[in-house]
Amino acid sequence: MLVVFADDDKMVTDSIDRVVTDVVEYFMTNEITLSTAESCTGGMVSQMITSVSGASKVYLGGVCSYTEEMKMKVLGVSEDTLKEYTVYSPQIASEMSYGIMNLTGSRASVGITGLAGPDGGTDDKPVGTVYVSVRYKDSELVKDLMLYKEYEKLDRRKIRTVTTIKALKMLKQLCENYES
Repeated sequence: MLVVFADDDKMVTDSIDRVVTDVVEYFMTNEITLSTAESCTGGMVSQMITSVSGASKVYLGGVCSYTEEMKMKVLGVSEDTLKEYTVYSPQIASEMSYGIMNLTGSRASVGITGLAGPDGGTDDKPVGTVYVSVRYKDSELVKDLMLYKEYEKLDRRKIRTVTTIKALKMLKQLCENYES
């Protein structure tokens, strides 16, 4: 079933505010530190986390690595992995979340890479192909969000927003499952 965004996107804005507040409060309550490595979201996850008062108690920092060179240089993404799987792959999302966790020393991390469009998509990987890796301690969850299958009329802003919401939900879910 495809979901169509409302013209004013009020529901989406309310949803992201509730999700990020819930996640940050969960991390503060459980004293879990967090870091982010973002590409197609362009720092939106970091922006949303830092919009919550008190986030500085748990958020250690993030890297917006928009080029392959920065992914390799800053996050330690392997050139071999890039050549074998391309920058739009679960393997790269995984290496990004691992790299930022090592760089910051956080207990939890997020890595995001994908195609926000409107250009760049292929039949194999259309616009809306987004890979998210979330880590907590020694546990990892990686997903292809395949937003193009779930939503109509996607644009860059909607892809970035929905990815942010889904990544934060995935992160909290991983932490809760790990601790239960």
